[in-house]
Amino acid sequence: MSIAKAELRAEMMRRRDELPERERRGAAIRERVIGLPAYAAAQAIHCYISMRSEVDTRPLIGDALARGKRVAVPVVVPKAAELAHAWLASLAGDDLVAGSFGTFNPRDMQPAAPGEWDLAIVPLLAFDRRGYRVGYGAGYYDRTLAGLPGRYRLGVAYAAQQLDEVPAGPYDERLDAVATERGVIICKDA
Repeated sequence: MSIAKAELRAEMMRRRDELPERERRGAAIRERVIGLPAYAAAQAIHCYISMRSEVDTRPLIGDALARGKRVAVPVVVPKAAELAHAWLASLAGDDLVAGSFGTFNPRDMQPAAPGEWDLAIVPLLAFDRRGYRVGYGAGYYDRTLAGLPGRYRLGVAYAAQQLDEVPAGPYDERLDAVATERGVIICKDA
């Protein structure tokens, strides 16, 4: 990882951590996601369970489950190059257990294979209008998204996380859109 990218991650994490009114902003982002045709049409979604100052996805996951959608979540397996994925039956406290790096996993691990969902909702630290994102640096989501041809790829972020351009390499996967509290940015040529 380059020093410039590491510095960018640290700066964007700080910017996100210090952002005021994250709860209000997050509610607006969730409403934008729920209003998307891709969300309405999806019978199954893949969505991260938020941690730290990420956009809170638990209400979105709850909405999806209440609508009868199946929900898969990422599972970080220490020292593995790829994310694992599991179906989530509920957000009830006793249905989740602590995972790696501050993540949460379903207690009952029912494996979900990439591509079994119609819509992938991914976290990010920074993004640009081209659909490139900066994540935490392990490449998990780029490898996951590379295996999802034809599936809708949506980032959720606060508007303050948008940059004019993020560094992108040959293995960086682009998003179809990014939902912020200010609107949904459709990424051109993604």
